Amino acid sequence: MSMKRAKEVRRGREGDGEDDGSLTPKKPEKKWDWEKDVSSQPDSAFTAYTPKTKFAKEAFVLHSKFGKGVVVAVEQQKVDILFQEGPKKLAHALV
Repeated sequence: MSMKRAKEVRRGREGDGEDDGSLTPKKPEKKWDWEKDVSSQPDSAFTAYTPKTKFAKEAFVLHSKFGKGVVVAVEQQKVDILFQEGPKKLAHALV
């Protein structure tokens, strides 16, 4: 009986591509450098931050207190934005 169970578990893992490398590797997340990637952008590339605005990943944001930043992660109602002084978690898409 234990042999059958071990075989079922093994069968579920066969062909998933992890061992043979047939799956496309996940693209590594971009490492943002504020000086190089954000500060060099023209002012027209930035959207003014408001909690009601919905932001996408890699969007450039202009915050009234923190200045220029880039969205590095998006959750349902929170975004992680990299500013010159460091990352901040802010609300977005509030109705």
